[in-house]
Amino acid sequence: MSSVRPLIPLLIAAGILLGGNGLQGTLIALRGASEGFSSSTIGFMGTAYFAGFLLGCVFITRILKAVGHVRSFSALAAIASAGTLLLVLVIDPVMWSAVRFASGFCFAGLFTIMESWLNSGVSNHDRARVLALYRIIDIGSVTGAQFLIPVFGPDGFAIFAIMSILITLSLVPVSLGDRSNPTPPESVKLDLARVWRISPLGCIGCIAVGVTNSSFRTLSPVYAEQIGMNVTDVVTFVSVGIIGGAIIQYPLGYLSDIWDRRMVLLLTTIGALASALALVFFAGSDALTNFVIVFVFGSFAMPLFSLSAAHANDRAGKDEFVLVNAALMLFYSFGAIGGPISASWVMQNFGPHSLFIFSALVYAVLIFIILYRMLVRSAVPASKRGRFIALLRTSPIFARLARRNGGGDKPAD
Repeated sequence: MSSVRPLIPLLIAAGILLGGNGLQGTLIALRGASEGFSSSTIGFMGTAYFAGFLLGCVFITRILKAVGHVRSFSALAAIASAGTLLLVLVIDPVMWSAVRFASGFCFAGLFTIMESWLNSGVSNHDRARVLALYRIIDIGSVTGAQFLIPVFGPDGFAIFAIMSILITLSLVPVSLGDRSNPTPPESVKLDLARVWRISPLGCIGCIAVGVTNSSFRTLSPVYAEQIGMNVTDVVTFVSVGIIGGAIIQYPLGYLSDIWDRRMVLLLTTIGALASALALVFFAGSDALTNFVIVFVFGSFAMPLFSLSAAHANDRAGKDEFVLVNAALMLFYSFGAIGGPISASWVMQNFGPHSLFIFSALVYAVLIFIILYRMLVRSAVPASKRGRFIALLRTSPIFARLARRNGGGDKPAD
């Protein structure tokens, strides 16, 4: 534990940022709805966020090389904090979309800096322990921060001030807890065509998950609010879906290590489709029923990215783990840009439950593609499959943090 202790300030800062980012996504949807913004407008804000996030992933390495970790972190945190306050000072959909775009860019950069810093400071012996802590912090911060909304209320200035305070406080452990300034990481090599050739199914799976998961994260608060839930129930609905995915992905990952991974991906996608339709036809407006079914939905929907990535890595060479996972995160981002705006248009024209009809249609297409790929390509032999690892979609640098023994080969969890 002593070797991990120097990284604790960075993990604290990561927890603050993850919580603030998750809180902002839910609050934007709730406050936007109360201000009279349409579903399509809120969906466009989600698209703006992921567009900024994609650009942040691409350009942050250049910023790091120019001014270093501490200055880059400070500048991006300051912009994100100021943008949060601007949301409450100027309540306008165009301004909010611009702020969400800037927030996406800033948070992509902040997560890249954090994970680059952690990667440079963690030894291979402690890598699995740090990854486990990081995942626990991610889920705990994102879900816990949601409940600040019913405490302070989505209306008024206070909750926006709390978000700004959270982002600003992330500077404290970074500034005082670690005097190192690691060498900026090399730019993540991006060869989308190469990764597509390695695993078309892995790439398509990540795009599909980007479409559906970004739609859920952006618009599920709108869905819950429109079917009559109060603020506490709305944030519970969002949190339960996230928690379900965090709990169930490890058993699914274990099964994918011993079975044909595509079969597990197929069954998981079928489960996501079935639970999405259950939300449409059986959940109604009862809060408890929605909580139970969205837990099941999250259990199947959230692990699909890691399962798709694990399948792609089985097809990759031993030195291509970072290359593949950086590309897959960008494929996810491509889907995430299109998902919220498309799903919000469907919701605006066909009602709140159509959010999950939209997701079910995407899963149906993915099921067809999985079946087709199983027919035209043989399974990866068990001896050549790597172990499943739960990947976060925070930055391309996470792939370097998750690699095994400091190398580029298939990961161990």
